[in-house]
Amino acid sequence: MAKELELKYGCNPNQKPSRIFMADGELPIQVLNGKPGYINFLDAFNSWQLVKELKEATGLPAATSFKHVSPAGAAVGLPLSDVMRKIYFTGDQPLSPLACAYARARGADRMSSYGDFIALSDICDEDTANLIHKEVSDGVIAPGYTEKALEILKSKRKGSYNIIQIDPDYVPDPVERKQVYGVTFEQGRNDLRIDEKMLENIVTENHDLPQEAKIDLVLSLITLKYTQSNSVCYAKGGQVIGVGAGQQSRIHCTRLAGNKADVWYLRQHKKVLELPFKQNIRRADRDNTIDVYISDDYMDVLADGMWEQFFTHKPELLSRDEKRAWLDTLTGVALGSDAFFPFGDNIERAHKSGVAYIAQPGGSIRDDHVIETCNKYGITMAFTGIRLFHH
Repeated sequence: MAKELELKYGCNPNQKPSRIFMADGELPIQVLNGKPGYINFLDAFNSWQLVKELKEATGLPAATSFKHVSPAGAAVGLPLSDVMRKIYFTGDQPLSPLACAYARARGADRMSSYGDFIALSDICDEDTANLIHKEVSDGVIAPGYTEKALEILKSKRKGSYNIIQIDPDYVPDPVERKQVYGVTFEQGRNDLRIDEKMLENIVTENHDLPQEAKIDLVLSLITLKYTQSNSVCYAKGGQVIGVGAGQQSRIHCTRLAGNKADVWYLRQHKKVLELPFKQNIRRADRDNTIDVYISDDYMDVLADGMWEQFFTHKPELLSRDEKRAWLDTLTGVALGSDAFFPFGDNIERAHKSGVAYIAQPGGSIRDDHVIETCNKYGITMAFTGIRLFHH
């Protein structure tokens, strides 16, 4: 391992010189292939922390799909149903628990995950490498790779795919620093341990919190710990289904993440599953087309005849009423927030996307109104007492 790595440039091509380095000791990573850049490493180190903590909290293999220093998706390695396999485009290939985790993480928001940076909690196996090989991705970080997995990944992007191996036993300095405009900021690392104990202070009339919901809430909170604030995260079945990141308003986070969760669920509608795609349509074009089909803009696409580019025949419209009826069947969703909800409007929006369980810090002067809104819908809400801002 080296003490420093020189990079081509920083966030933008004009930002030179650029490097990553250790003030003391050696870097905890090895670049096994490719030439990762400044943003690649920001994604790699943030995403690795997420999956490492998620594995520690759940005991399950974990994966995340990062874009621009926030997760588009994160998940643990639970098996996929036939419907999940179809909407995640895994085909009938074998899927190890780690491969299932990545399929779920990538499948949360496939449009945002285009060109992602991947983190894996466990040694990358052949099943996971085969899955990654099919997707448009910038790179991967993991504690190791099997010989076959490394061979598969090295063949990606004409041999230039970024592959990073990190020392899983590395422990960073407890104090972290960064510079902004020549001024050095210093703070203690956010080494807060997130687990089910944070969910014990239930403040609503409904105290029902099944084990599956606890896993989803812990997943959402760990995801938020590494998401640019303000942020809100929806989760279900051991995976993130919608993240709202970097918004100035909490309600905008809740709407953005809720809209993504809605799209995730609408992709499971019978009409979407049966869309008559032409053969050899690229994966990205298929994802974009599904997004347009689900959206209210699809009427314009039909009118312009654009459907002919991708479909063998004109698909039947998925009406607004049909979409709402389908979304009304979405239940048992968990929601985490990195800071308190200031108004009950966040709960109203969350309810529309099937949210039944919430974890948030509490502490707003309007907590009573937020709790009252949860009670109206029978939602279980826990106050964690912990804020999770990340900048």
